[in-house]
Amino acid sequence: MIDAGLYRDITDFAWSQQWFAGIATAFSEYGVFLIVPVFLALLWRARTRGLAELAAIAWVPIAVALALVVDTVLKSAFAEVRPCRVVPDVHTLLPCDPPTDYAFPSNHTVIVAAFAVALLLVHRKWGIWALVFAVLMGISRVYVGAHYPHDVLAGFVVGAGVALLGLVVRAPLEKLAARLIPVLPGRKA
Repeated sequence: MIDAGLYRDITDFAWSQQWFAGIATAFSEYGVFLIVPVFLALLWRARTRGLAELAAIAWVPIAVALALVVDTVLKSAFAEVRPCRVVPDVHTLLPCDPPTDYAFPSNHTVIVAAFAVALLLVHRKWGIWALVFAVLMGISRVYVGAHYPHDVLAGFVVGAGVALLGLVVRAPLEKLAARLIPVLPGRKA
């Protein structure tokens, strides 16, 4: 792979920083679940702010789900073996996934990139924080040895690309929300 040398440099550095291993692996493996409470908080906030914001917030989990579908298709099509199985004598912080759990693109990165960009379309301040979170997640996936850098970059492209469809589907989602939820608190019938 073109970035195998960079992958090795990053994983060697990570291996030499054992004091940080627990934090990095916990964040890399489970940090993706932090998007759930953020989404629930936004949903709670949107319930009184009108159909446009509710429809926009609804796009966030839809974007994540669609991005995962695209990711699954791409993983099957490319079938790129994890770098920990290809790069000789590499030390990773996480155990290497099975040979059939492909690397390209990074699932974790797809999820957080879709979340961050979809959120950015709704709420700029929260979206910027989510983008920072997505970048850190992507870096962590290489740091722990789960992905090549290009797997993470592809994950960003896939997740962000799917989330940007929100610019097109926001109006139809708002119309659907108006039919399904005729009266929101604070809104006249």
